[in-house]
Amino acid sequence: MNQSMISAAVTMGQLQHKLDTISNNMANSTTNGYKRREAQFSDLLFQQMESKALNPTEDGRLTPNGIRLGSGARISSTAVSLESGTLQQTGRLLDVALTQPGLFFQIQTTDNNGGEVVQYTRDGAFYLSPSAGNPDEMELVTSEGNRVIGVNGPITIPSDHNKITIGQNGQVSVTLNNGAVVESGQLALANIIRPQLMLAVGHNFQAPQGIPLNQVIEEIEAGAGNFVHQGVLESSNVNISTEMTELIQTQRSYQFNARSLTIADQMMGLVNGLR
Repeated sequence: MNQSMISAAVTMGQLQHKLDTISNNMANSTTNGYKRREAQFSDLLFQQMESKALNPTEDGRLTPNGIRLGSGARISSTAVSLESGTLQQTGRLLDVALTQPGLFFQIQTTDNNGGEVVQYTRDGAFYLSPSAGNPDEMELVTSEGNRVIGVNGPITIPSDHNKITIGQNGQVSVTLNNGAVVESGQLALANIIRPQLMLAVGHNFQAPQGIPLNQVIEEIEAGAGNFVHQGVLESSNVNISTEMTELIQTQRSYQFNARSLTIADQMMGLVNGLR
């Protein structure tokens, strides 16, 4: 197999990964709080082929003798964009959105071994689920049933509640049926300072192993700012027009490399057919 076929075949495989990334973005265009990803390419190893027929002392030549033969391109990384999505008014008391990019809610889930794991999400569509340990309380959970973490642990709501208010500082206040107001906790927020190191788990993120947590995540002090907006949900930051443009350009690149592979095969066939 000649060099042109190797370069085209390798690049086609990597372009397929980019097509998968674009497809994933488009499929999650309606997912609350989803952050789009973008594939970034880099060159693979190339060789400098010298030409002895050229005079190395030729006057006026600015480029090196010979040509460069590359091995194609590869996806070097898949970057995550933390740009905020559009805020949509819902009027639902348990819908909350974060108004500053980089901030995330903390939720508690379980891994494959049954251990508790903290994940980070921008999806603020919360619900109430009965508490297994106390029938007089309900837990604040995500749409997937994961418990929402507060500053002092999972947030619980009295069962005889009448209204739930989530302040801009993340404070959860509950008005009971008898008119009394109680404080049920403070939403724990985190600022992801190095998103490219985070592990993607669905549309959520999880801290990587082997790296100190304070190098990728900065804990936000309770009540430090007004970052929470109640009755609002953040949509994904996927722009369908942009994704369609990227999709067409990637398909054209794929077709170009496929055509290069076909032409190289035809040329080899011509050479083999010489008499």
